[in-house]
Amino acid sequence: MSDADPQRANSYVGWADRLAGHLADIAHEAGGDFAYANLAVRGRLLADVIGPQLEAAIALGPDLVSMVGGGNDILRPKADLDAIASRLEAAVVRLREAGADVLLATPTDPVGAPVLRHLRGRHAIHSANLFSIAQQHGAYVINQWGMKALQDFRLWSEDRIHMTTEGHRRVALNALSALGHDTDRADWSTPLPPAPPVARRQAAAANAEWAKTHLAPWVQRRLKGQSSGDTVQAKRPDLTPLDRGTA
Repeated sequence: MSDADPQRANSYVGWADRLAGHLADIAHEAGGDFAYANLAVRGRLLADVIGPQLEAAIALGPDLVSMVGGGNDILRPKADLDAIASRLEAAVVRLREAGADVLLATPTDPVGAPVLRHLRGRHAIHSANLFSIAQQHGAYVINQWGMKALQDFRLWSEDRIHMTTEGHRRVALNALSALGHDTDRADWSTPLPPAPPVARRQAAAANAEWAKTHLAPWVQRRLKGQSSGDTVQAKRPDLTPLDRGTA
């Protein structure tokens, strides 16, 4: 959310947009064309991802679909991880039967996150399920869990949910590598230099401010059955040409 798209108001450039840019460069260098759609909407649950978004994606007849879903669902108190995995697997099967390659993405490891670290077990199980689904159905996986660099808050925006420009850049290169393309692994996997030490009182104050500014509103929306993406539409609903040099 921190990386604004200069070409679209109230829009942001995420890792998927950057990955599309890299793939466009590769396609153009080979003398081909490249078209890209982005149907994702922040804050949506799996039901929307494997429902309307999946149907819209299949209707486009794509060669490659990145599908990231379930992350918001596993935060719910009564989340059924097995049911989430089964629904994701069914969606992957549909995409594969439609002739598309599928790119999945694990959640990151929340080991150092003040609140989410208590759900680390859920994130680990969800990651394992995704790898199992990918192995069973010939899909690709972005291993964000294994990106130690993403355990550094400096690669995350103030809400600690969405990545910074550098975070998105690194994940896009990880995704490109997962698809079998050459990348400079050290460029995207190497952690940042050590940060200056932060006093315990200062860290506690920062955590309290984050909880007040970002966590509390999120909890309130959950209690009301609302999402930050309720009024947001897909920013690129159609397959449209993407020029090279946009990564």
